[in-house]
Amino acid sequence: MISILAIDWSVFGVKAGQFILSFSILVVLHELGHFLPAKWFGCRVEKFYLFFNPGFSLFKKKVGETEYGLGWVPFGGYVKISGMVDESMDKEQMKLPPQPWEFRSKPAWQRLIIMLGGVAVNVVLALLIFIMITWVWGENYIPAKNLRYGVYSDSLGRRIGVQDGDKIVKVAGKPVEKVGTVGSEIIMSEARTITVDRNGQMIDIAIPAGFIKQLNANRLGGFTYIRYPMIVDSVDRKAPANLQVLHPNDRLIAFGGKPVVYSTDLMNLSDGLKDTAVNMTFQRAAGDTVTVRVAFGKKGLSDLMFKGPGEVLGETHVGYSFGQSIPRGISRCFETLQKYVQNLKQLFTSKEVRVRDSLGSVLSIGSVFPGQWDWQSFWTLTAVFSIILAFMNVLPIPALDGGHALFTLYEMITGRKPGDKFMEYAQMVGMVLLLGLMAYALGLDIWRLFK
Repeated sequence: MISILAIDWSVFGVKAGQFILSFSILVVLHELGHFLPAKWFGCRVEKFYLFFNPGFSLFKKKVGETEYGLGWVPFGGYVKISGMVDESMDKEQMKLPPQPWEFRSKPAWQRLIIMLGGVAVNVVLALLIFIMITWVWGENYIPAKNLRYGVYSDSLGRRIGVQDGDKIVKVAGKPVEKVGTVGSEIIMSEARTITVDRNGQMIDIAIPAGFIKQLNANRLGGFTYIRYPMIVDSVDRKAPANLQVLHPNDRLIAFGGKPVVYSTDLMNLSDGLKDTAVNMTFQRAAGDTVTVRVAFGKKGLSDLMFKGPGEVLGETHVGYSFGQSIPRGISRCFETLQKYVQNLKQLFTSKEVRVRDSLGSVLSIGSVFPGQWDWQSFWTLTAVFSIILAFMNVLPIPALDGGHALFTLYEMITGRKPGDKFMEYAQMVGMVLLLGLMAYALGLDIWRLFK
């Protein structure tokens, strides 16, 4: 069983803060996509809420005819438009004769725009963010050819025959171009072979049945990790005096008397160390060595900073002008959507990719944010979630925007409007399905946490 005392609450707080801000931006703008066209077409909007508010609201204020509020269940948000069968399930209102300001009194084309407004905003938001992050930060990656020290093979890697020092150069015959893409590419392509460069010899390694299932269940963990020397970057100015003797570019060669050659050696030797001190030996450019005693606090190693893999192995930066960032940003947006749709398809077509390993709730979503506030990661993840939210909402499922749009398209094509009773039952079925799916996803995350 996991203990709440084992949780790093400062990291948890940073992750939670980024998630709440990102989620709030997405929800508010999505609902604004419904709110604005509803007002333009003369509909009365009764409520505009960030998060759901069963029973009570954390905050609410009525401005004009609309109540603006903050709910306490962070699973979404809503706008309540008069005369629309929605999450509120306001059956009493639907029994009354239609009024000119109600959603149901508007022409079908106006209702369709109102319903798809949220999806449209999420698509536009994702495109704009991808364009801006491409312009501001460009693209940074470590070319696979720079992985000169190869990989460390963990339990899953050793199981299929990957050895320490191997360089994975192909997945299913497709060359690997960027470091960090092998695991996801194996899952997405359901690869049956990988090719490794072992001391200059190209070797094809077969991927057995069940490997992809386990890799997906492990969230890509336990397969391989890149190796690189541990080179000192800097020492915190507040660190103890004995650490101040270390210089940038000193190389770690021993930890607690045991040799260290690569980052993965340190990872294995220092895993779980807290509230203790260990002797660490470094080699300098001139060849001499120095040994210092380094304290591990409650968060592990904190006073001593090593260079990252990009600095040691060599990172490629691709910069873009604003004009160049537009087509590249659009391309990155739809590449993200394509990968998501492909993964979603695998849930129904693949024997290796299982729903219980891929599905996650807000806990899974929040966990992908970094433990330190990083605006590039924040906006990238917000863009990714925005395009995914747009796709999920346009699915033709009752209770989602796509379900409402489907019924409206049926009306526009056939000239027959679905009855209010049918719409109520459809909304109810859709809500039960969605709530059941959310509960299942939350249960899976809680099970993973305690597992």
